[in-house]
Amino acid sequence: MSRRGRRHEEHVNHEGWAIPYGDLITLLLAFFVVMYAISSVNAGKYRVLSDSLYAAFRGTPRTIEPIETGEKEIGSGSDLQQQKFKGSSRSLLTPVPDKSAPAAAMVPAAVVAHSVALAQASAALAHVADQVEKAMQDLVRRNVVTVRRTDLWIEVEIKADILFPSGVAQLSPDAAGVIGQLAGVLAPLPNAIRVEGHTDNVPIRTAVFYSNWELSAARAGSVVRMLAAQGVAPGRLAVVGLGEEHPAQSNDTPQGRNANRRVVVVILSTGLTDADSPLMGAPRPQRGPEALPAPVSPAAGGTDRAP
Repeated sequence: MSRRGRRHEEHVNHEGWAIPYGDLITLLLAFFVVMYAISSVNAGKYRVLSDSLYAAFRGTPRTIEPIETGEKEIGSGSDLQQQKFKGSSRSLLTPVPDKSAPAAAMVPAAVVAHSVALAQASAALAHVADQVEKAMQDLVRRNVVTVRRTDLWIEVEIKADILFPSGVAQLSPDAAGVIGQLAGVLAPLPNAIRVEGHTDNVPIRTAVFYSNWELSAARAGSVVRMLAAQGVAPGRLAVVGLGEEHPAQSNDTPQGRNANRRVVVVILSTGLTDADSPLMGAPRPQRGPEALPAPVSPAAGGTDRAP
């Protein structure tokens, strides 16, 4: 038989199914993209699924955010925001009673309790300030006593001129009445009290006081002894000598140096912790000029040899 008479067999295409299959997959992908775009997203359910798969294949889930599987707001995935939970211990958390929020905000219970205690103590401290101002209103009008309020403490600033003679730490006879008025308010209270002594920058060096440090501390100590004698519990009192380091005004003028010679009675809030309290912790923020002037000699001005 001649070779020209043979006809080659046609090969059957066994891969023709791939074309309609690819079209089907493309249509399904487009369908799911459209469904996702118009659907509402519940991040909590997705996180539950993610954690379940993670636990099945790799161990314990690492999600530290609270999982909420309830109904979410309608909208696309880009419209919904998730609230982040800071902290890893759920037992120390308490929800804020805000029913309108999509997820209850969580804050540490210790922080809430501390904030409530500080708010209550601040209100009580404001009442104490009212009592102090009422008891010392005559001295406040004469500008020899100044009462300042903050949320954490009250400052009762007394000019040294009405408490001490020049250059000494012994209280004058008239000082007993001033300290007595203040002690009458403070004696029944539980607040801790810090008494600060301040001087100007005029140097002093005597047989009793080597420098202004010793003089300021001795003057604060005299006020503390008078408060204790008037009924204030000694365990509530502390003495601080700050010398010339925290001036209220510039020491360049006699008026400024006179303002710097003072005793400040700091009444602390009962809601303070050891970290908050300036009694034994960090120094209390001081008033005064940002830049201290250069020291002046005793001959430069002022009527007192020492503050």
